[in-house]
Amino acid sequence: MNDIVTPGQRLAHAGDYKVSSGTYQKDDFIYASVVGISQILPPEKEGESPIITVTRHKEFNPIPDVGSIVTGRIIRVNQFSATMTIMVVGTAPCKENFQGVIRVQDVRATERDKVQIYKSFRPGDVVRAEVVSLGDARSYYLSTAKNELGVIFAQSMAGYTMIPVSWEEMICPKTKVVEHRKCAKPES
Repeated sequence: MNDIVTPGQRLAHAGDYKVSSGTYQKDDFIYASVVGISQILPPEKEGESPIITVTRHKEFNPIPDVGSIVTGRIIRVNQFSATMTIMVVGTAPCKENFQGVIRVQDVRATERDKVQIYKSFRPGDVVRAEVVSLGDARSYYLSTAKNELGVIFAQSMAGYTMIPVSWEEMICPKTKVVEHRKCAKPES
């Protein structure tokens, strides 16, 4: 059998098979109760009917780990850190919500004492970062200290997509206003 089935799909006549996980019987028929792959298993004992079952198809759900490159959106900024919701781990989109924190000491590799979070990130910026620690119970600790890490997308106050002009500045193409950001070096 080994077909992909959906909930409510009729699988077989109830007299021919024994109901198992992922299935249910209604009247004289057996139906799928979950999305998955239907299978017919041999009977447990001699003389019994074969067993019909539906096993769920498990999808890959990426989880950030130390060393992973993640992409996300900045949701909050204070003087000590920027909070980011992680949307992508590596190249795989997340199905769950993960939160990360970029602390002031993890923004740049050099001149860490001169970093100002407000001049590095703003709410709404899309950032590429590296997971440096599993952090606390609420969020991962992230770093943008490498050249290829930092803001990859930002909107100006006027609502236009900004263009990086240096590793710490972006410009609005319409208004020509320059705003501070910790920019990621474009991948070649």
